[in-house]
Amino acid sequence: MIVLFVTLAGATYQGAATAIERRQFPHPGRMIDIGDRQLHIYCTGEGSPTVVLEAPAAGMSSAWGWVQPAVAQTTRVCSYDRAGLGWSEAGDRPYDPSAVPDQLHTLLSRAGERGPYVLVGHGLGAVFAKLFAGRFPADVRSLILIDPAATGSPSAATMRLVSASPWLARAGVLRITRLLSHTVVGLPESSAGPMTSFLNRPDHLTRAANEMARWNDTVNLADTAQLSPGLRVVAVSVNGTDRVTFLTDSSRAAEVTAAITTTVGQVAFAR
Repeated sequence: MIVLFVTLAGATYQGAATAIERRQFPHPGRMIDIGDRQLHIYCTGEGSPTVVLEAPAAGMSSAWGWVQPAVAQTTRVCSYDRAGLGWSEAGDRPYDPSAVPDQLHTLLSRAGERGPYVLVGHGLGAVFAKLFAGRFPADVRSLILIDPAATGSPSAATMRLVSASPWLARAGVLRITRLLSHTVVGLPESSAGPMTSFLNRPDHLTRAANEMARWNDTVNLADTAQLSPGLRVVAVSVNGTDRVTFLTDSSRAAEVTAAITTTVGQVAFAR
């Protein structure tokens, strides 16, 4: 009886907090119809080439809270939420990692963002970025891979937690314990707020769990991607490939920003 009461209380707390956060954290960008769902894209700055940011596992556009404003001082930069993450709609079709590059390509086209792009990916996002570059070579001027995901990671314990996270979120356990949301400490408040909210929400976490369940499949797909011989590929090491993490440390985020702005300058000069 006590367990039932605590569970109901936690679920009620979860529902009330989520309702408040929906009003507190409206999407900052645009919702674009890509045919079977709407995806959220957030673009700032002016200039060319446009930088496109692909977030790490369980991440979203807000994960680039340190990087995007800094890059926007140099050129145009867009972050987005993959289907089912953040403010983007999940759609009705089952998750398929090979569809992610096509969805991003359609999103950029319908949002009116012109390539070729400097494509930046972090962790699992780096794998999706490589897939995009292999499928749409004419649309990518340079590829920046930050701690790209590798097969065999993350740990089994992390995978168990992520798999259970939608249920823990529904019961309010994640919100009370900050089991996942503590990972965004260090981000600017404008980014940490939405990230905290979505890391406590079962809809976001369900898609995150689906992505991570296909982790090795996604990495293997990227390993077979054929990149253009002349494509400029830049590797950046921040936290290593064995962790699911965000760019919360401002100094490490500054290293990423420096790599991006340097590449943007080289690409612009080479045109």
